[in-house]
Order: sequence, then C-alpha cells, then structure tokens
Amino acid sequence: MNIIFNCSKCHSEARTEIPAQAATFACPACAVEYPIPTGAVVDGKLQRCLVCPSTDLFVRKDFSPRIGVAIVLVGIVASSIAWAYYYTYVAYAILFATALVDVVFFFTLGDCLNCYRCGAIYRHTPTEHLAAFDLETHERYRQQMARISQARQGGDGVTSAR
Repeated sequence: MNIIFNCSKCHSEARTEIPAQAATFACPACAVEYPIPTGAVVDGKLQRCLVCPSTDLFVRKDFSPRIGVAIVLVGIVASSIAWAYYYTYVAYAILFATALVDVVFFFTLGDCLNCYRCGAIYRHTPTEHLAAFDLETHERYRQQMARISQARQGGDGVTSAR
C-alpha cells in the first residue's frame, strides 16, 4: 500500500510505501514513527485511516482533480474560439474529444482511498468495501476543522494577543 499524508511533526507532504504486515510506518522527511492501529487492515482491506483516528474513508479516481479541470477548461476555451470563428463542427468536435478523454480516463484509471479528516491518500489497496465521496460527511469534518480553528483564534474569529 502506498500512502501520501501530511506529517504531524514536520508538516511536510510525505509519500511512503507500507508493507502488508508492517506494524509502523515513518515519515521519510523527519523519521517520526506512526503505529498502525490494531484492526486498521482486515483481510487486506483498509478499515480506517492510519494517520488519524478517523474511520471515514471514501473512494475516488486516482487522478489529479487539477489536471481534470485543466483538461475541461482547455476544451471549453478551444471550442469557444472555434465557435467564435463560426467553425461549428470543429467546436463540437473539440467538446466531443474532451468528453472522450474524460471517459477514457474514467475507465482506465484505478481508484484510491481518501481520508475525510486528514486528507491522506491510499493507493494500491482494495476499495470495493467503501463508498464514494459523501458531501454530508465531508461537510461534518469541514465544520469541525472550522470550529477548531476558530477556537484557536480566540472564539470570535479574531486572533487574540496572548
């Protein structure tokens, strides 16, 4: 299993490979050890996040959302330019080609797991036992982080002088 996570000690983005029967894994930057909790991996399937105590994981395509949005934007801009010059069929062909690229990526790329709480990404692990992204769960964690951030700033959103 491959994991990408933000280290709680050095705050850097770390990527490491975790062997199947490992009891711990370490941040490659600062070497802090993270113990793998008992019951986190059952029958080779990840049941909870290995970085934080969350049991809420979701499945998504193993593809950068930024690249996906960039592909769509390039398709929109290129078809708009073709449309502006009255190349109607070219504009439609560009939009069709952009959609075709999206479909090819959807069917050829694998899945990965994400943690709602800390954002850790798990690759090369079974995903069929978990659900896709759920906005309600995401919003719960987002609101929790906002409340924690507000409490650290003094409760009113303004940084207090301590």
